[in-house]
Amino acid sequence: MLAPMASREPLTRYQRFVVFAAWLGLGFDLMDSMLFNFVSPLAIPNLLHISPQAPSARAAIGYWTGVLTAVMLFGWATGGILFGRLSDRIGRTRTVVLTMLLFSLGTLASAFAPNLWVFAALRLLTALGIGGEWAAGATLVAETVPESRRVDLGAVLFTSAPAGVFLAIFISHVFTREIEAVARDPSLSWRVVMACGALPAFVALLLRRKLREPESFARVEAPARGHIGALFSPELRRRTVGGLMVATVALLTFWVSSAFLPMIATFLADEAMPHATAKELAQHRAAFVTRAMMSFNIGGLIGSLLAAPLAERFGRRPLFFAYFAFSVVALLVTFVPAWAPSTRILLVGLVSVSAYGVFAAFQFYLPELFPPHLRGTGAGFCLNAGRYLTVLGPLVVAWVARGGASVLHVMGFLALVPLAGLVLLLFGVGVETRGDRLPTGAEL
Repeated sequence: MLAPMASREPLTRYQRFVVFAAWLGLGFDLMDSMLFNFVSPLAIPNLLHISPQAPSARAAIGYWTGVLTAVMLFGWATGGILFGRLSDRIGRTRTVVLTMLLFSLGTLASAFAPNLWVFAALRLLTALGIGGEWAAGATLVAETVPESRRVDLGAVLFTSAPAGVFLAIFISHVFTREIEAVARDPSLSWRVVMACGALPAFVALLLRRKLREPESFARVEAPARGHIGALFSPELRRRTVGGLMVATVALLTFWVSSAFLPMIATFLADEAMPHATAKELAQHRAAFVTRAMMSFNIGGLIGSLLAAPLAERFGRRPLFFAYFAFSVVALLVTFVPAWAPSTRILLVGLVSVSAYGVFAAFQFYLPELFPPHLRGTGAGFCLNAGRYLTVLGPLVVAWVARGGASVLHVMGFLALVPLAGLVLLLFGVGVETRGDRLPTGAEL
């Protein structure tokens, strides 16, 4: 049995800086990943050289949103695994800076894409950096802060995700609605929004000189670091498989529900104003998308803040069980009954409480599963290998949308995913780590 945690300790000035730096990195990570979601109804028709109001636009937006989300998830998974391993090789701080530069410059370059194929390639490049940043940042915080503060600060770290999405909402709102000179040209406005993704590059360069490696990482000999095969040793196999399966359920639930939310909001706007003029409809669509994402983000923030106290009070596995059960109910309540458009927009916040908020637990849970020489590799593998399976979710929805069915009408079936997660937990998937110290290597 591992030693119980000590009483809470205050943070040093440097520890506060590390938490803030990782908080910024993760927030910008989510900002860059979500910018496209807000402008996809403008970007996809423009890259296909068709009008957003054309009869074929709706099916094209649904199909290509699914395809580009799948591309993003594939790159995110690959980057998470590669850079997670790299963080165990060259260090946490170097990897954080490198990945921030990669995803910010990739987002900037996508603003200049001439067609969908170039855009997809640049989204893949961006996703490599986004996937890699999480594992390095979460591991850096877990190994730097006092043991008694690791769980609550891990959850606090994830509050940067809603903050990053709020920033993406603000950027999208300003350039697609407020600044008339930009907003009146749909072919320009979405490109300006994507160009704002360059902001993290400047922050990364400022952070570069002040961050240093955690002592636990510095003590590990280089040849022992970052071997993925070691994650499946007899000592670690159950931890790796459990972390991977729980993360996969969470990833699939989140990405299918969030990736298509702007498109669902657009459909709801059309339903609410069937006789509006083209100009009125464009404004109403933008307002519905903003409201939907705000509702989703606020729900996610609530779920994120609840993760640490629930995990400390009841344990990690009961937390995952509660969040998956809530996801089942929320998805069915939100997407199955015949709600008015404005009511359904508000209800998406219920979905995000668990589908979004559960990721706060991964900030402290996944690093708890692995020793220092495999912590970045293991956390990156568990959270990101599942994204390869998650790719199938948006592709299935895209295929359904291409066949003419409304995405809104198939979202209720997404409840089967967290339901499968409940079954896995009932069969003993996942290692309980409540009360355990961060493993040093000798303890496993």
